[in-house]
Amino acid sequence: MADNKSKKGQQDRSKVSGTENYEIQYFKDKMGVTSQAVTGAIRATGSNDRKTLETYLKKRHSK
Repeated sequence: MADNKSKKGQQDRSKVSGTENYEIQYFKDKMGVTSQAVTGAIRATGSNDRKTLETYLKKRHSK
């Protein structure tokens, strides 16, 4: 899970926790979108995988 702070391996880095504000903040700054866009992407894709979210946000916000 992305919110277990005691496990900091690759599996944790590949996820964005929708319940952790600092993770949403970092990801929104990285992608140049709003917090709502990040949480909306998590809901729309049904996934919290970073690569999936990046692909979704690039497609949505490149228009």
